[in-house]
This record gives sequence, structure tokens and C-alpha cells, in this order.
Amino acid sequence: MSDYDRNYNYFARSGYAERAAVIDAGLRAYMLRVYNYMAAGVALTGVVAWLTFNAAVQTSETGQLVLTSFGQAIYGGPLTILLFLGTLGLVFFLSFRIGHLQPSTALGLFMAYAALLGLMLSSVFLAYTGVSITRTFFIAAASFGALSLYGYTTQRDLSPVGSFLVMGLFGLILAMLVNLFLKSSGLEFVISVIGVLIFAGLTAWDTQRIKEMYSVSDDGTVAGRKAVMGALALYLDFINLFLFLLRFLGDRR
Repeated sequence: MSDYDRNYNYFARSGYAERAAVIDAGLRAYMLRVYNYMAAGVALTGVVAWLTFNAAVQTSETGQLVLTSFGQAIYGGPLTILLFLGTLGLVFFLSFRIGHLQPSTALGLFMAYAALLGLMLSSVFLAYTGVSITRTFFIAAASFGALSLYGYTTQRDLSPVGSFLVMGLFGLILAMLVNLFLKSSGLEFVISVIGVLIFAGLTAWDTQRIKEMYSVSDDGTVAGRKAVMGALALYLDFINLFLFLLRFLGDRR
């Protein structure tokens, strides 16, 4: 009987170790897929923004930047409003309809959103020098990597912090809308500081939340949908972290 118990315990432990190894390998593959999608979206946004800026601006004989007809349309005409509404509508559609989309369709919509946002964000090249944009991008990337690693490895439950940050995000949006009319430099500085802190925290929380979304029982379709939504969440965290850091670190033209 004692030999039977030892054998049973051995095989039970072996079976548990094998299942744990399968889950661990599946989780790594899932998270790698999320990060690859997110990185592809960021890269597409950057390329589209740079190409749009070069098509929208030309340098005069005196060295000043002058808008082309395309630049005037995309930066100051009704096309600006259409782009804003298009990106907003696309991200809401993807968020609410993800459960009914094929993973390939969801990924295509995510990339379309990243491209449209690149058109909108091309205006940062008008406000800041290219060197400072590049420098801030790498600082944001390093910060994002460290924060995401913390969210992935920490044993602390970040859910209470995440709920607080989401409420803070709504307050931040409200403050930004108010400052559109007040144009207060002091409030602008406070908004920038709070924005960096909020999206730094959201990066860690979203990473933990995306990790916990993984299930070894998910089929390819469900796992693909989760990967796209996880990539979208981290993409938005990174873009906003970069933009708020740019307010501090960017050199204005």
C-alpha cells in the first residue's frame, strides 16, 4: 500500500508539473502575441505620422515650415473632425463588437485605427523637433517596458489601483476639456503630470489584467480576440504615455 501511495503521489505531481508547464508556455506565447500586435500598431502609427508630415509640410526658402494644400486640409479643415470621429468610432466599434469578430478582422480594424491615429498625430512634428520626439519615444518605450514587466511579474493585486486610475482618467479628460477654454498654463502643467502618472499606472494594471485574461482552454478564435484587445489597451497606454511625456521633454519649434 505504501508503494502504491508513493507512486500515486509521484504521478500526481508529474501530471501537475506537466499541466503547469503547458499553461506557462501558452501564457508566454499569448503575451508575446499581444506585444507583437501592439508593437506593430505603434510602428504603423509612427510611419504614417512621419509620411503624413512630409506630405503636409514643405520648407520655404527662409527655412520656415509651410503647409501644403494637403496639410491645410488635414490640420485645419473639416477633414480633421472627420479623422477624429473616425478614430473614435473605430475604437468603440472594435471594443463593443470584438466578441462577434474574427481575429483577423479585429486585427485589421486595430491596424486601421493605428494608421488613422498616425494621420492625426502627425501634427506633433509641427510642434516639436524631430530629435526631441525621437528622444521622448525611447524614454517612453523604456518606461513602458519597465512598467509592463512589473505588471506581469508582481504578485500584488492591482485591481483596486486600476479602478482608481480609470476614475482619474475621466477626471483628466474633463480637465483637458475645461482647459481648452481657460488656456491656463498652470492647469496644463498639472494635467501633464497627472497624465503621465495615470498612464504609467494603467500600463502595469492593463498588463496584469491581460495576463489574467489568458485561459488554457481558449480556442484559437477566443485567444486571438483577447490578444487583439490586449494589444489595443497597451497601445493606447503607450501612445498616451508618450504624448504626455512629450509635453515635458519635447523641444518646441
